[in-house]
This record gives sequence, C-alpha cells and structure tokens, in this order.
Amino acid sequence: MNELKRPLLAVTLGDPGGIGPEIAAKALAEKKIYEICRPLIIGTRALLENALEFSGLGGFQVRAVAEPAEGRYEHGLMEVFDLDNFPLSRLRPKTVTADQGRASFEYVVKAIELALAKKVDGTVTGPINKAAINAAGCHYSGHTEIYADKTKTRDYAMMLADGAFRVSHVSTHVSLRQACDRVRKDRVAKVIDLTHQALLRLGPAAPKIAVAGLNPHCGEGGLFGDEDEREVKPAVLEARERGLLVEGPLPADTVFSKMLGGQYDAVVAMYHDQGHIPAKLRGFKYDQQSRTWGQMSGVNVTLGLPIIRSSVDHGTAFGKAGEGRANPQSLIDAIEMAARLAG
Repeated sequence: MNELKRPLLAVTLGDPGGIGPEIAAKALAEKKIYEICRPLIIGTRALLENALEFSGLGGFQVRAVAEPAEGRYEHGLMEVFDLDNFPLSRLRPKTVTADQGRASFEYVVKAIELALAKKVDGTVTGPINKAAINAAGCHYSGHTEIYADKTKTRDYAMMLADGAFRVSHVSTHVSLRQACDRVRKDRVAKVIDLTHQALLRLGPAAPKIAVAGLNPHCGEGGLFGDEDEREVKPAVLEARERGLLVEGPLPADTVFSKMLGGQYDAVVAMYHDQGHIPAKLRGFKYDQQSRTWGQMSGVNVTLGLPIIRSSVDHGTAFGKAGEGRANPQSLIDAIEMAARLAG
C-alpha cells in the first residue's frame, strides 16, 4: 500500500503505570500494522523504550519526531511524538498516581489536537485510569468525554465492536439511576442515527439495527416500567419512517444472541453494562489452566466526532503491568478499525 493510502494514525500510550506502553510496543512490533497504516506513538519516548526492553522485543529502534510528517513509518522503526512529560524515574507500575494520570491525559489531548489540525488521519487510544486522571485535576469520566469536550461535540455515542458484533450505547459512564433517566426519545433516536452512519462506513449497504429495551421484557406492557413504550418505541418508529432498518424495543436477554446469529448488524443498548457485558463476554477469554487472558479482542469507537477515534476495549490492567505478559490484540484491533474508518 502506498503512502497516500496508508492513513497516518496517532496512537496514545495510555497510563504509564498500566499495560498501555507494553501493548503499544507489541502492536507496533507486528509488520502487518505498517502495511495498513503509518502509526505514530503519542507519549514519552523513554516509556516505549522501557516497554520494549521488559517485553523482550530487541531489534527495534525508537525515534522521536517533532511533526507527524517527519516520520518514515517503516517496520522496525517506532516513531514517537515525544511530549517528554514523564521521567522514567517516576514510573510506578500497577499504581494509581496523579503524575501518571496527568501524562496520559496530555497524550490524549495532543492526539486530538493533531487530528483537528489534520496532521494525522485518525487517533487510537491506549487505556487510561479514570481515578488517575481525576487525581491530576482532569475531571472527566473517560476518553469519550475528553474527546467530546475537546472537539466541542454535543451528540456522540460509544460503540463497542468485535468483528460483526457491534453495540452502541445510549448512556455510558453514569450511575444506573442516571442511566434510566437518560433513556429519552430524542437521545435514543440520535444513537440510532449515529449507529446507522457508522455501519455505512464499515460495510453493510443496508444495515439492520436492533434496539434493546431498558426494562425486563421491555416492560411487559407496563408491569415493569413504561419507558420502553413511552421513549424507546417512538424513537424506533420515527427511524423506520425515515427508511432505516430498525427493530425494537427488543428484550435485552435475547437480542445479542440474535445479532451473533447474523440477524442484526448492531444493537443499540440503553446503558453501559447492558452493552459491555455481552461485548466483553464475546471478546475476552480467560484460560483457567494458565490463569491468563488468552484473548482480549474488541474495539471502542466514539461515534459522532469530527475526527476518528478508536480504542482498546479494556482498562489499564494494573495487575500485570510491567511484566511483559499483556495481550496486545485489542490495540491491534483498534488500529485496524481506525485505519479502516480513515480509509
């Protein structure tokens, strides 16, 4: 693939105390990454070099660049937009610290700035720790909210994707009590539209979307709540009147299995755990014998932004940070997703 067809992607290191630097090093050690994109690490050079060392990845060079256009983007040479904002002497693996939270926040902000300036074609984020960034005085509940604020985006949504298994969310990082209050017709309709637009970019010419109900059995005719009839159903009917292939509200306890069977291209979930649990059950596989995660696939995509953002579908995994045994598959998936969206 020539340079014009390989999108330039900014890849943030995530929290220095987590597995972010390690999975970034392991992902960029894969030759196939350079066949689909030009990856630029946004972070601290010393952290990437340290991760290469404890992961046993010899033979790779690390080079700092002052501008994205300066990079050569060849396999074997990992290039870093070095913020030089975190000395290695302050690294505390497996630990929440304000210093590490501040560094990870600054990596994300720089990636957004580069994308808004059109110096990169998309962004990919490594895992951050919400407690750490808040300890640093950066009061956000996650990546999605940082991106929305810094890009001045009002209407956005989170989508988790693992191959053809895709789940978008009406609400995410709020309490369950608040999540119920956020199930409103206009919001459900907006997430249906954002999901439809994303699916068109990902391939299906006439995407089929299912909308999960909020209550058990979608309220059972009002016995278990009336939100599904009062807020969700009108949004679905409105979308159908506009020509979208949408069904719902459908019971959440069966709709994901139907998508897995190929009946739908995506499901709109009403709140965080309703969508995250089935997505991670599909993408995360724990091996009891080895007591390790044998698979950690899946991608987090923010819909509705003026720039491309995909991310790993897991956290900082402090329990294994600095040990060289983290699985980079989710970051590889996220890079592939961003390259596809940018293409």
